[in-house]
Amino acid sequence: MNLELSEEQAAVRKLAAEFTDREIVPHAAAWDRAESVDRTVIGKLAELGFLGLTIPEEYGGSGGDHLAYCLVLEELGRGDSAVRGIVSVSLGLVGKSVNAFGTEEQKRYWLPRLTSGEALACFALTEPGTGSDAANLTTRAVRDGDSWLITGAKMFITNGTWADVALVFARTGGSDPDRQGHRGVTAFLVPTDLPGFERREIHGKLGLRGQATAELSLDGVRVPDSARLGAEGKGFTVAMAALAKGRMSVAAGCVGIARACLEAAVAYAKEREQFNKPIASHQLVQELLADIAVDVEAARLLTWRVADHIERGLPFATESSVAKLFASEAAVRAANNALQVFGGYGFIDEYPVGKQLRDARVMTLYEGTSQIHKLLIGRALTGINAF
Repeated sequence: MNLELSEEQAAVRKLAAEFTDREIVPHAAAWDRAESVDRTVIGKLAELGFLGLTIPEEYGGSGGDHLAYCLVLEELGRGDSAVRGIVSVSLGLVGKSVNAFGTEEQKRYWLPRLTSGEALACFALTEPGTGSDAANLTTRAVRDGDSWLITGAKMFITNGTWADVALVFARTGGSDPDRQGHRGVTAFLVPTDLPGFERREIHGKLGLRGQATAELSLDGVRVPDSARLGAEGKGFTVAMAALAKGRMSVAAGCVGIARACLEAAVAYAKEREQFNKPIASHQLVQELLADIAVDVEAARLLTWRVADHIERGLPFATESSVAKLFASEAAVRAANNALQVFGGYGFIDEYPVGKQLRDARVMTLYEGTSQIHKLLIGRALTGINAF
């Protein structure tokens, strides 16, 4: 693996850093207080090609490799993880799934809309009663001639109230015992303006407050069979493939959170004086800063390894779990340590580290909790499923 960025990758990172400093950082605190990101940011992301990274140009994408994608998400995560989530879900979980599993008609219809920002997507897998047990979801899709009727509920869906299309996972196996569990799940591209599709935004979240997170309700939503993404009964494969890359996206965003904590803590430690000298001159403060710096570097390299495996066509699911587990926990440690550097001022939202801590905490929960990833890594090591 070559750790030196190409000219193109370096240019993309510079573009993302400048965009973040100009369009995100100055507004992040206000968006957090208002519990809503300014939606005009979506068009701005699209204009720079960030909503089309890794998607072929023939479908409206901007190309690029997965390392460039990680570099952009790190910068967006540094500015506001709520914005990073918009890209991670609409492009990372849905757009890439359409590109990987979609028919030519689906690709030509949806991808140009998603990459241009004309449409936004959400990934409707999690349910109120299943959480991480995605193989046993209860949303059902029943055949009705050449159509499907989808009924069920989804929970904690990023982009849920803003999305124009939802990638919905539903059980199609009926009572057939051979089609239960993951074998009975099918994926559908469902326009959110169809009759029977309702959504409610979730407010009062601990972190990612600017992100449009929703509860979805589907009551006999009718979609044609042409809306099915992939083969019937293979939806779990679609979901797991999306999440394997999605976990890399989350890891990259966590590197951004940790970096933001480091930059804020270093600047504050050099400016803040106690006992007639900058607190940066105290050994234990330097220890806190060093711990954050090490976590940033380690998390970044683990994330880059996933991107490298994808580009070389190597297995990457376990590597993605390792990166997501480490980076999400590292982001929490980094925010905690930065808060310690700031002392009481860290509790005031005039300073950024309180928000970073709140945003970091959810990273250990979604797209697989830390505990789930430990099980996945353990299974990869031993070949044994733990219960």
